[in-house]
Amino acid sequence: MLNIDLHSHSCQSDGVLPPAAVAARAQGNGVDVWALTDHDETSGLDEAATAARVLGMRFVPGVEISVTFCDKTIHIVGLGIDAAQPTLCAGLAAARRSRFERAHEIARRLAACGIDGAFEGALRHVDNPDLIGRVHFARFLLEQGHCKNLQHAFDRYLKDGRPAFVPVQWVGLAQALGWIHAAGGKAVIAHPGRYKYTPAQRDALFDAFKDLGGQGIEVVTGSHTPTQYQQYARLAAFYGFEASRGSDFHAPGVGRADLGNMPALPEGLTPIWHDLF
Repeated sequence: MLNIDLHSHSCQSDGVLPPAAVAARAQGNGVDVWALTDHDETSGLDEAATAARVLGMRFVPGVEISVTFCDKTIHIVGLGIDAAQPTLCAGLAAARRSRFERAHEIARRLAACGIDGAFEGALRHVDNPDLIGRVHFARFLLEQGHCKNLQHAFDRYLKDGRPAFVPVQWVGLAQALGWIHAAGGKAVIAHPGRYKYTPAQRDALFDAFKDLGGQGIEVVTGSHTPTQYQQYARLAAFYGFEASRGSDFHAPGVGRADLGNMPALPEGLTPIWHDLF
């Protein structure tokens, strides 16, 4: 059985390793088919594809798009995309500008808490300044001794309800799926178990996603518990969604799952990759 991992990140967004190093780690962990899905960014895909080819892995070009739905941020993964497609490129560029503006406001709020130099400090942890985000501020706060670990930085300063949290209005679900489909890709709801929706809101998301031509949801992911694997397998079957599998790898030792280190999809589901390669 192929070991397939269709969700991972490099230093081109909020991961720590260059794309080629992510490829090497995936291959070293026994991954046969791998996707790089950086946040709102495709600049690492050429390097990733070249490295995967040299290492003997199949490569699926991807992206993870930030979306606002029911006043909450969710993520939609696009798989098998043409990264040069103009509609997708223009949309992602606009999304990156929103991230940059949000970062300046986070820095201002941290300064109000007595923490100066946060923007410049966060930039030290970013390879791609356009993709500066909360995790880079968390790394700065940890570096400066303002927190015990990255999660503490979010809990104390950066998550919803804390002093440096800055809400942002990302693109709508229809826009994100439009970009992915224009680029010839398949749209997947990333780690649906992470979103703090009521059952009615979750159903509204799945209904809207299906109506807009969304194809899949992540069932086995580093963000889900084993109980959630079964829960979202049932939901995938109910809605007729294809099922995806991905670690959501960002860095060694971070998160529940390393690249390729997850169980197989539950039986009876159509895998999202059945027609990707």
